[in-house]
Parts: sequence; C-alpha cells; structure tokens
Amino acid sequence: MKWLNKLERKFGRYAIPNLMYYMIILYVVGFLLDLLMPGFYETWLSLKVNNILHGEVWRLVTFVLQPPSTSLLFVIIELYLYYSIGCALESMWGTFRFNVYYFSGLIFQIVAAFLFYGIIYYISGGRIFPDTAGIGSLYYVNRSMFLAYIVMVPNAVFRVYFILPVKAKWLGIFYGILMGYEVIYYLRRGLLLGGPYALAIVVSVANFLIFFLMTRNYRKISPSEIKRRAQFRRKMNDAKWDSGNIVEFQGRNVITRHKCAVCGKSELDDDTLEFRFCSKCEGNYEYCSDHLYTHTHVKNTENRKET
Repeated sequence: MKWLNKLERKFGRYAIPNLMYYMIILYVVGFLLDLLMPGFYETWLSLKVNNILHGEVWRLVTFVLQPPSTSLLFVIIELYLYYSIGCALESMWGTFRFNVYYFSGLIFQIVAAFLFYGIIYYISGGRIFPDTAGIGSLYYVNRSMFLAYIVMVPNAVFRVYFILPVKAKWLGIFYGILMGYEVIYYLRRGLLLGGPYALAIVVSVANFLIFFLMTRNYRKISPSEIKRRAQFRRKMNDAKWDSGNIVEFQGRNVITRHKCAVCGKSELDDDTLEFRFCSKCEGNYEYCSDHLYTHTHVKNTENRKET
C-alpha cells in the first residue's frame, strides 16, 4: 500500500474524478458509430496490432469506444451497471486508486495484444498475422470492476432482472465459474480464433488479482493485531454519535453522524460519501473515503504524528 500512497501524493492531482461518467460517454459514441456505420469500429478503431505497427497508432486509444452490445436494451442495462459500480468503487477507494485500477486494466489489454501478436508471429516464422481485436474488448475490463466490488462489499444485494434479490458473493461465484467455462470454450475454438478472447478474460482477472494482492495486507494476524482490532470496534460503537461533530448547515449548527477529520465533510455535504474510523489513530478520528488511506496517523500518547 505504501507505494500506492507515494504515487497518489505525487500524481494524485492528475486523477480524473467521476471517470466512469466519461467512459459511458465514449461507449455511447461507440454504440452510435456502430449503429450508423456498421463495421466502422472493427475496420478503423479496434485494437489490431498489425495495423498499429503499420502506422494506425490511434487504435491504441480508440479501441475503448467498443460498446458492450449492439442491443439498445442490453447497452442501457450494462452502462447503468458499469456507472453504478464504478462510482461505488471510486467512493470507497478514492479517485486516484480507482483510476489506477481501471487504466491498468486497459494497459494490460494493450500489452497482452502485442505479446499475443509477437508470439504467434514468431512461432509461424512471420507467416501469420493474428487478429488481436478480441483482446481489446473492454467487456471483461468492466466486468473486473464487478469482481472488485464483490470483494469490497460481498453482502451487497443485486436484483437480477430487477426482481430476484441475490447477494453479490453468490453472483461472484457464478461469474467466476462462467469465466472459467468461457476460457475453455474459446480455447477449444483454436488459438487464432478463440485465443484473443480467452486472453482478454485472463488479463482482466490478472489485473484484478494483482491490484488486490499488491494493495492489501495478508500477513498473519498476531495477538497485538487482534487487540488493536478489538479497540477499533469499540471506537466504532462508542463514537457513532459524536457530539463534537458540529457543522454549520443552512445557517444553523447541526450535529452530524459523520465528519471527516481532514476536510470536514459530512453526510450533509454528500449522502453518497463513505466514512470510516482509522484504527491506527489514537482517539475517535473519522475520515471520508478520499482521506482514509492518505491522512497522517495521530499519536496522542507520544505527542507526535506517524506517517
């Protein structure tokens, strides 16, 4: 996590707030292009390495325009899902971390496409120029957001077809099985035909696993860690209503349920904000999602601060 904190302090100002809003606009543009000019995306915009190597470098950017479907109803449902989950992850992680997760997925797709092309070209002795457009499908990059959301909020409830309530963790298990089946299905079609699509799935899952393995601490829990977590739970229970959280709202002083110790934001500023107590700070210090991982830990007993 430290390396990500350092990156955020150095490059955080370049992060794109509400990234999924802009991605949805790009998908809508791609859908309209496909509707008005069928085949235009595949011919001129998709991630085809052979064309890129022959000067069509714009494909490194334009491949993101691929819509999730050609069906209007399915596109509406998918884009709503992408936007909702993307905004939720950005709220939980902060803008910079969500940008890192999403853009690393795109970069992995590009790198995988070039590797696949190079390997097939080398094995065939320069006789085969594989089509890598399937690797540039963002369908599975966006689906990897769903996996990330399940890990963060496993008990969240989704309504399948807007009717059947199902917990996220069960949908995650089903989706994991489905992806495994799809990889096998594409590989059975042959390396050249199905390989790019199978690789797109593997790369999206790899991005998900690498991000969580590199940003979460899986060390063995020691007795001191158990004690610290118990103290954290007591803080959470004792400070649910803190009379010190007094803010001015609409011309009068109001006691809020949550208040960020860094920026002073509360649920009155934005009801979608997530707030958490920091278990490493001594005292009842609560932070919004943007400052939970970036604030300076307060050490009252030693009258100093620890970075």
